[in-house]
Amino acid sequence: MRAVLDAGRRALDNKPAPAHPEHHFVIDPDKWNFYAMDCYRVTGMNELTAEHATEVLRVGRMPDGSDRWPMRTAEARVALAVVAVRSGDLERTIGEATAALNGDRQCYPSLLMSAAELERELVEQYPDELLDKDPLRVAG
Repeated sequence: MRAVLDAGRRALDNKPAPAHPEHHFVIDPDKWNFYAMDCYRVTGMNELTAEHATEVLRVGRMPDGSDRWPMRTAEARVALAVVAVRSGDLERTIGEATAALNGDRQCYPSLLMSAAELERELVEQYPDELLDKDPLRVAG
């Protein structure tokens, strides 16, 4: 997986910057960190997940503090929540998950995939904590 991700990074580095990186179907160099973050999260490579999620948040933050890419931000926060629960930091897990799910713009199918992984990790790590409350429950 790392070899494929590295090859993808090199391929992106050899291409000119996209004219419209905001277009949904354009793979801009910043989106590579987003995809790498997901790959590392799914494979349990927590340090690399956190590194790429942090970069997604850094690059996506506008000077005024708003998010350039709200969905990338939400998924990066879910990834950080997964890393936090795996390391036993329940407080940070809940904080990151809450921030992810309270964002202005959400794509529920995409968030549900990563949030389902977070839920599995929470149930495994903290089964008694989830008996009375579910921090991932989305109202509606």
